[in-house]
Amino acid sequence: MATVQRFEDLKIWQKARVFSVLIFELMGTGPFGMDFDHRRQIRRSADLVMDNIAEGFGRASKGEFIQFLGISKGSLTEVKSQLYRALDRQYISTEIFEKVYADADELGKMIAGFITYLSKTEIRGSKYKGSTDKHQLQELALDYQDWTE
Repeated sequence: MATVQRFEDLKIWQKARVFSVLIFELMGTGPFGMDFDHRRQIRRSADLVMDNIAEGFGRASKGEFIQFLGISKGSLTEVKSQLYRALDRQYISTEIFEKVYADADELGKMIAGFITYLSKTEIRGSKYKGSTDKHQLQELALDYQDWTE
């Protein structure tokens, strides 16, 4: 069976990357130009979603991968809260808010589903002595991606 060799192969990372670009572009328009703190904070939170997926993938244990996926999900929730602030300050329209919030919800469900999927496996990761399959976590990632299509 083929394996996911790089974090870039993960569909959740790809989706998080697209989301990060969306937030970056959105924050460069209109009234955000004057609110440097809010713009910086929401961009950083969106970037951390994809960064923590990548970092977790780079760890050699399932537990650490799950931990970083949880951090990623937390950063995504922070973006959602910051979107409310943008809406309340009239930096974005209700229509844009709803679209971006729906994208965040979809990504959050993907991350939560992957956490659940990994949590149910017996594989601990190649970090542990006696591990015979060095690519077990990558194979699980591929299996999950096949399952979500």
